[in-house]
Amino acid sequence: MIGVVGGGVAGLAAAYRLQRAGYEVRVFEASDDVGGLAAVYDTAGDPIEKFYHHLSKSEETIVELIGELGLGDALEWLYMSNAYYVDGVVHPMDKPWEILAYPHLSIYDKFRLGMLVLEIDVRGGRPEFDAYGDITDYEDVPIKEFLLEHTTQNVYESFWEPLLDAKFGSRKEDVSAAWLLGRIKFRGERDLLKGEILGYLDGGFGRFLDALLEAVGAETVTTGAHVTDLAIEDGSVESLTVERTTDTTGGATGNDEAVSDDGTATDGGAGTAAESRRRETHDVDAVVVAAMPNVLESLTGYPCEIEFQGTVCSVWSMDQSLTDTYWLNIKDEAPFGVFIEHTNFVDPERYGGEHIYYTASYIQDPGEDLWNMDDEAVETHWQAGIADLFPAFDPDSVNWVETARNPRTAPIYERGYLDMVVPYDLGEEVAEGVYYAGMASQAQYPERSLNGGIEAGFACADLIAGED
Repeated sequence: MIGVVGGGVAGLAAAYRLQRAGYEVRVFEASDDVGGLAAVYDTAGDPIEKFYHHLSKSEETIVELIGELGLGDALEWLYMSNAYYVDGVVHPMDKPWEILAYPHLSIYDKFRLGMLVLEIDVRGGRPEFDAYGDITDYEDVPIKEFLLEHTTQNVYESFWEPLLDAKFGSRKEDVSAAWLLGRIKFRGERDLLKGEILGYLDGGFGRFLDALLEAVGAETVTTGAHVTDLAIEDGSVESLTVERTTDTTGGATGNDEAVSDDGTATDGGAGTAAESRRRETHDVDAVVVAAMPNVLESLTGYPCEIEFQGTVCSVWSMDQSLTDTYWLNIKDEAPFGVFIEHTNFVDPERYGGEHIYYTASYIQDPGEDLWNMDDEAVETHWQAGIADLFPAFDPDSVNWVETARNPRTAPIYERGYLDMVVPYDLGEEVAEGVYYAGMASQAQYPERSLNGGIEAGFACADLIAGED
């Protein structure tokens, strides 16, 4: 049996691939639900993701899997709109004439910005096409230094710096130029006259998650199951230990015992106290840790130096539309880093006529005030910010708001990041049969994504299958 630690997209993808290669698999998820960052809220119509999601045309692996799961016809490629909010004005930034009309960059600024986005290096007066083909060449180059050299001071201050503030906050100057160049390549197709093309599932990404779980089999997945130990003998993983704290989907199949709150074992028979935990030991041929690197370290001692940032993200349902754009970048003293009007990308009729928004901020330090506010305080704070940005906002138009937070939603892509990536196969570093498919893996570089999670899960599964 192959054990998978973590029931997010990476863990389910690993299980899916392994099953199709003929392996018995068990997935153990510590929380009460699978899906991780792909979980959803209910609306008056389709469910909506707790953390915003869309696909780029460059994300081929997830597109193929969506087709395999029978959802190919539900995948829609839509034109996204983006704009910049500066001094109380929303400036569209999709079409060439909109960019030319943007008043906060000169013609020369726009030329240098455009050349960078097209990957043309014009330094020295002679254009070099496909100048940034190998982004690893820029892994140790500070992002600010790179942008000042390859564009202009005003492009950095008026265009890139607010975006970096929103994405990396106090850590922005630690980020490498490789991340930026990788993100430019990652973002996929654009139509010159209509803008960037992004993918979304009719019905939301919850449909994808449900289809993947169905394909894997709910009986394969145990929720409320904390993997607490990996047993290693003679250089190979032999078993894993799970403590189950809630009712679970899958039945127990390993050797088990009941554990009281003080950690002492009971006889495990009927009548065990309701507050006890069930400890199970499962023999395994291999283990895929599809979780954050702190989980990997707690189980194996393998350290990961990659630092992560958290996110606070609120989803708003309103009766009114506030902008004509999907993704609004903000150069203003707003209390959130980004403002997304989802129903300018997906028709509000799919949500029963509700207009759906996201407000979100990354958190670099758990001591930050925003992280320590409760949900109600965050929502009050952000509602005031919405009112400041949009005078037409009517607080009575808010139907509901839900706030989610996660302490580790994205890596900080600092210089030297690639040297800190965790290998898929940890046979040499930890023990034979131990694999890693979490967010610190190669597939989540230069940007974390659902596609990266699937690629990591598949990579580990293929390594296991290829070694038999």
